Amino acid sequence: MIVDLNLQDKKIIVIGGGNEAQKRVNSIINQGCNITVISDSVNSQISKLSKAKKITLKKQKISDTKFLSELKPNLVITTTNDRKINQKIINDAKKEKIMAYSSDNPDDSDFSNPAIIDFENMIQIAIFTGGRSPAMSKKIKDRSEKLFKKIITKEDIAQIKIQNKIRDMAKETISTQEQRRECLRSIISDNEIDQLIKDKQFKKAEKRAITILRNWK
Repeated sequence: MIVDLNLQDKKIIVIGGGNEAQKRVNSIINQGCNITVISDSVNSQISKLSKAKKITLKKQKISDTKFLSELKPNLVITTTNDRKINQKIINDAKKEKIMAYSSDNPDDSDFSNPAIIDFENMIQIAIFTGGRSPAMSKKIKDRSEKLFKKIITKEDIAQIKIQNKIRDMAKETISTQEQRRECLRSIISDNEIDQLIKDKQFKKAEKRAITILRNWK
């Protein structure tokens, strides 16, 4: 089962400071979570993120799992080259009821990471082999990315942005979920909005969507 974790305001710890750690940080950095990287050495990209205050960096060598009880994370990701410490982190995290993932041991992890095709943080397509072959997930993702870029357009992205804004507004003005759903469907199928988006008149398209919402009964 593929799920999208809601990491908003959650505390995430990434153990390790190399390329694998960087990849994991990059995959969650736009999800509104609080990321702490713990490692005695880090690559230049992680260092830049720390200096820009996008993550917290604790420079220390990990030899035990005291950080779990001290920092009380919601999720811990370990990427070190030490299989024993990676396994200990997973085992101790589970005892503390903390979700855990190890890059070198997806079988014992609480979840697996699919290869993601991302479109402006609006659309994500997951290529997943159930943890059986991450290398094949990446290979298929690389092969299919060009195809999806032909299918998913800038107009689709613009419509999602409008839907996201209108959906929040609809919660305040339309009482039932079914009515909100019908209103949003009418916006998606509105020919005038489609044309405005194609003409790159995004503000006018958004105003048209707001008008539909305000007139909805």
